[in-house]
Amino acid sequence: MYAKIGGVIRVRVPLDVHAVASSGSGVFTVATPLRLGDVVALAVREAQGTRAPHDKVERSVNHTLAALRAGSFTVDVDGRTFARADDVVVCADYADVRFFLTARGRHGRRAEVLRVEL
Repeated sequence: MYAKIGGVIRVRVPLDVHAVASSGSGVFTVATPLRLGDVVALAVREAQGTRAPHDKVERSVNHTLAALRAGSFTVDVDGRTFARADDVVVCADYADVRFFLTARGRHGRRAEVLRVEL
């Protein structure tokens, strides 16, 4: 699909400068709360690469978010599993992201949709 099987998508988590400035708290420099939909968008962009055309990346992000909302897969972020795009995930500098099908495979395990080694 995107790359070889065997790894994870590692995304750099953006620093929320507004949250740091408005709250006066440095805790937001260590951990950033993001909606799962934003983490998925970052992962899709990372998997597509920096040279991918902007319109292709946007179509991929929209398609992936639609599939998440339809319940086609779950997302594992740093070992925690989420199923809704509106769920809030607290991440540090980097987040390890994996996508899993919601249906069970032949062997009773959940099948991986996308594991990308970068």
